[in-house]
Amino acid sequence: MFKRIVLAADGSENSIRSANYAVELANKFSGIIQVIYVVDGQTSKEDVLHSNSKFEIEQKRKEKIYKVEYLLKQSGVEYEVHILHGDPGPTIIKFTQEQDVDCVVIGSRGLNKLQTMILGSVSHKVAKRVTCPVLIVK
Repeated sequence: MFKRIVLAADGSENSIRSANYAVELANKFSGIIQVIYVVDGQTSKEDVLHSNSKFEIEQKRKEKIYKVEYLLKQSGVEYEVHILHGDPGPTIIKFTQEQDVDCVVIGSRGLNKLQTMILGSVSHKVAKRVTCPVLIVK
């Protein structure tokens, strides 16, 4: 049922909690987890300005999702990590459509109603636009 699972991760506590749920799904259905970390334009600019080399930038990005990747290694589930560039919501949506995904697991950032209305949330955008089931972890 849920063989191809996308886990949207950004290194936050919410994404670590989401990883736990993704692992449970993967174990239950013998699934593969595709971890995606999306680097937006502003973060990308800051990385370039504050780093000495491309290698250093890649290391910083891998460190962001280290805890999630460690959890996945410990669980023994099959997974792949993808570092993508763009606006997080549309990038996650595009990835899921291109990869023919069965389920998306994503953390909620915990915005209040006003913040959500003004800013929107990545999890809300993803849930509205992907064609597969979405598990939003609070």
